[in-house]
This record gives sequence, C-alpha cells and structure tokens, in this order.
Amino acid sequence: MVSKNQIKLITSLQQKKYRKEHKLFLAEGRKVIQELLQSNFELESLFATSAIFPELNQNKVTIVSDADLKKISALTTANDCLAVFKIPNQKEINASGLIVALDDIRDPGNLGTIIRLCDWFGIKELICSEETVDIYNPKVVQATMGSIARVNVSYLNLEHYIKDTKLPVFGTFMDGKNIYKTNLPSEGIIVMGNEANGISAAIENLAQNRLSIPRFGDLQQTESLNVATATSIILSEFKRNS
Repeated sequence: MVSKNQIKLITSLQQKKYRKEHKLFLAEGRKVIQELLQSNFELESLFATSAIFPELNQNKVTIVSDADLKKISALTTANDCLAVFKIPNQKEINASGLIVALDDIRDPGNLGTIIRLCDWFGIKELICSEETVDIYNPKVVQATMGSIARVNVSYLNLEHYIKDTKLPVFGTFMDGKNIYKTNLPSEGIIVMGNEANGISAAIENLAQNRLSIPRFGDLQQTESLNVATATSIILSEFKRNS
C-alpha cells in the first residue's frame, strides 16, 4: 500500500521545482527501470503490482494494487511498475568527438528522442541550454527508453560554452550548405534549435558552419523538419563521413 505522504511526494516529482528540491525523479515501465538499475543511477524506491526485480533490496520495494499505482503514475495508462531514483550530480563534459547541443528545446518527447539518437549513434555528450526542457521530466525519461543511462546530459549557458570551445561549431539552418555535399569532420559541436524559432540569434552568430537538409519534394512547401527527425539525419551523415 502507498501512504498519503508517498503519494504526495511521488506526484510532486512531476514538477521540476520538487525534483530539484528532493533530488529525485520518476521512471516508469520495466524497460526503462531495468536500464537505470543496470547503470550508476541509485534507486530510492520501487512500486510494482507484482514481485519483479527480485534481485533488489526488498526494503526498497513496495507491492501495490493497480489502483494505487495509477494514483502515483505520470502516465495516462499506468505501467506495472514505477521507480524513484536519485538525481546524480552533473558530470564534467568530455570536450572531444562529436557533441550535440540543444538551444531551447521545449518538447519532452523531442528531448527524449534526441537522447535515444545520441545513444544510437554513439554520441556521449549532449549539452543543453538552461531553457531546454528538464531531462528528468517524466515524459523525457519515458521517451529515452533507458538511453538516459548512457548519455551524459549537461545544462549550462550555451552561448558561453560555445564561445569558449575549440571545436568547430555547426548550426542547422534553412539556408545552410547542403549536408549531403559537405565534408564533415569527426569532431565538432552540432547545434539544434528550438522547435518554433530555430537557433537563437546569439548562438547563430557563433556557428561558423551552416548546414541544411535539402528538400526534395516537387512543391518545396514544407517549412521545416521536426527537430528530432532532423537530428537523426544530421547524426547519420556525420557518422557516415567519419
């Protein structure tokens, strides 16, 4: 059974200010939880409708009813398990190889998908502007499908970081060079912009290399690509050229 205090705490973690206050976040579903259990993330507590993950310290496991799990779930349709993990301290950034930088990404699904893409393409470092959606938002955690455990995500003043970097900086723009006809290096920072407004003016001025994904449709009327879709194409091209 879940106590009222537990329900209050767990549901509060759907909001960033309480995640920051308690230094805790939620993960739901066996796949995501299993990935996190096998990583360096530290489990605080697990709530499940049956005795799964028997290898865990059972003092941290609570068997609950479907109704109780629904009360604490952040999902419309609750899974059969929910875990609370401790938020780790931010790690140092390894400023080498390819780094993806996100300039004010607001959609949790987009951020979660981009984290999965970084994991798929072997990108170890993802840096985010301070305005980008919180990685520990439950919808982001869910969308990563566990890749959150293998990509180092850092939040910082993106303008200052790019000003100080020695790596080449690539920005994605509608009027950039055709990515399919550009020699791409094995090192650099790839900046992806906000869903509605693209890369901010301050960051645009720091991007020495402007890239674009050309449109091949006959009418040429599509305004833009979804940022996660664009990220997948760009990472694929960088890796193909490396």
